[in-house]
Amino acid sequence: MSFKFEELTYSFDALEPHIDARTMEIHYSRHHRTYFDKFIAAVSGTELENKSLEEIFSNVSKYPAAIRNNGGGFYNHTLFWNIMGPNAGGSPSGIVADQINKHFGSFEQFKILFGDAAANRFGSGWAWLIVKDDHSLQVCSSPNQDNPLMDVSEYQGKPILCLDVWEHAYYLKYQNRRPEYIGAFWSVVSWKKVEELYKKYTSE
Repeated sequence: MSFKFEELTYSFDALEPHIDARTMEIHYSRHHRTYFDKFIAAVSGTELENKSLEEIFSNVSKYPAAIRNNGGGFYNHTLFWNIMGPNAGGSPSGIVADQINKHFGSFEQFKILFGDAAANRFGSGWAWLIVKDDHSLQVCSSPNQDNPLMDVSEYQGKPILCLDVWEHAYYLKYQNRRPEYIGAFWSVVSWKKVEELYKKYTSE
């Protein structure tokens, strides 16, 4: 089985003051870990244990809800940790900046669209920036632990940026002030990682 619970590449307090250390510790060590453990339990001994997450998601409608929910939680959180980091934030540059300007008009307009997708997601879920098959970019959101790699998703594409808007991601610090949390997120985005993902998916 190739699935791995990845170690964080930064400390729990590395994203302070934007994302607090206690939230990071609980979110990573408990929520993320639980999704991973339940996903492993669900696929162990089945034909899925040697498939990639992308392969599983492409046919997730055929599998039990435990695969969809926990596999999504495992993948989504892994991506979330990876596209954030200390000494990050600011604005994208290079090809990602060019593509954002091309598809959304400007970085500021993109932030508004992405922020609206995150703020207006009813209940729990995620906001996404995805690369579609034609290499265009799209902002979207999904409920619960769904993601745009899943065949059940309203929007299809390869995620290169995501924001967790489940309450456990921000409630200790921001309570019900989701827009404030969304605003703080831009200070921890690793645009270098976003660019790596964009280049990876557009070269496939």
